[in-house]
Amino acid sequence: AVFMGLITSAFGGRPGIISGSIGAIAIVVAVVVRVGNEHGMAIGVQDLGIQYLFAVIMIAGLIQVLFGVLRLGRFIRLVPHPVMMGFVNGLAIVILIGQFGFFKVPLMEDGVAVMENGRKVMTWMEQEKIMVMGALALLTMAIIHFLPKLTNAVPSILIAILVVGGISYSGMVDTKTISDVLYEGWDSRELSASLPVLSLPTDIPWQKEGVLFLIIGTAFSAAMVGIIESLMTLQLIDDMTETRGSGNRECLAQGGANFLSGIFGGMGGCAMIGQSMININSGGRTRISGISAAIFLLIFILYASNFIEMIPLAVLVGVMFMVVIGTFAWNSLRLLFIVPRADAVVILLVTFVTVVEDLAIAVIVGVIVSALVYAWNAASRIHATARPSVTEIGALVYDIEGPLFFGSATSFMELFEPKNDPDIVILDFKKSRVVDQSALQAIE
Repeated sequence: AVFMGLITSAFGGRPGIISGSIGAIAIVVAVVVRVGNEHGMAIGVQDLGIQYLFAVIMIAGLIQVLFGVLRLGRFIRLVPHPVMMGFVNGLAIVILIGQFGFFKVPLMEDGVAVMENGRKVMTWMEQEKIMVMGALALLTMAIIHFLPKLTNAVPSILIAILVVGGISYSGMVDTKTISDVLYEGWDSRELSASLPVLSLPTDIPWQKEGVLFLIIGTAFSAAMVGIIESLMTLQLIDDMTETRGSGNRECLAQGGANFLSGIFGGMGGCAMIGQSMININSGGRTRISGISAAIFLLIFILYASNFIEMIPLAVLVGVMFMVVIGTFAWNSLRLLFIVPRADAVVILLVTFVTVVEDLAIAVIVGVIVSALVYAWNAASRIHATARPSVTEIGALVYDIEGPLFFGSATSFMELFEPKNDPDIVILDFKKSRVVDQSALQAIE
């Protein structure tokens, strides 16, 4: 996370974006770790899956660098606005749903946590504790909302953390903290860590059948997820700040950060929309904000983890509720009844896929559907008007209107009746455009 945040903030496509380790990439690379551990058991190498992970992240970084070198980052411009609206709405809903998990605790039987499929079964906290946590979250939201109206000298989120954290630490209320969540997820885990060391994947059996394809294929998927989420975050911040970042530069920075992350034993990552939104809304518009975030993260983990573990979860829940309110495109609810029906469907579809599947997949689905809708509409515009035989040689002239491409090629061919036409036919494309090879084949 420190590698990702520091390098991308210093060299990325735009100031203000916060990068780090994210769940979307974790989901993609999880299968490699599992398969790698299975291979390791077969050849007597312990935790070989982690080396598979490092190799995947390094190769994914190189792929992202290649995207930047080839200047493919500009393809973010092809993302339609309805896809963007569905993307931010789905993201807001995902963040909102994620917060309710903090109101749960492990289900206990005879003092032992109930396990199911290797995971602890969670159940809702007692009503009184839910009320306390909800009240602290509301207090956090109130401070974040109203404090900027009084002063902008200090970030309102920082003040909210200090105030609500002080209430919890004083013993005035009993509520869950970050340390409680760490112990819920594992038997014993702390945030503290040491500086990373070189972790080259030297034990991978590249000659084993399917290993090379598995690692490169997963690396490509991870690279695409990272690029899509990073470029979508860049586009979102561009719209919020009315500035313009560089998608190609972002690809280069993300790739370099992922490559170094893999070398030093990290799981890689990309731009994080929620944290970036917090940074921008708090006034962090320069590269110093992202660099500072990475440095503070390093300091917290190395030296101040005990203080972080004391922070009440209610503060984080309140902060993320404010992120949800600021992220959701509320005007899209009104636009659903104004924009063309196809655009409304795309907004709802991307929102749904984002919630049930993944942000990157949702964007891909939205772009494909939008492209198909455009192709269908463009294909219906092709038509021909026959002029009478006005030339000296008695030719029949067809005036073609509309784009001729793969979507309209069939309709174009159905416009003519060769058996009933004279020997000489002229096609006038003055009001048309020949787009692709399918169009050339149709003309031939």
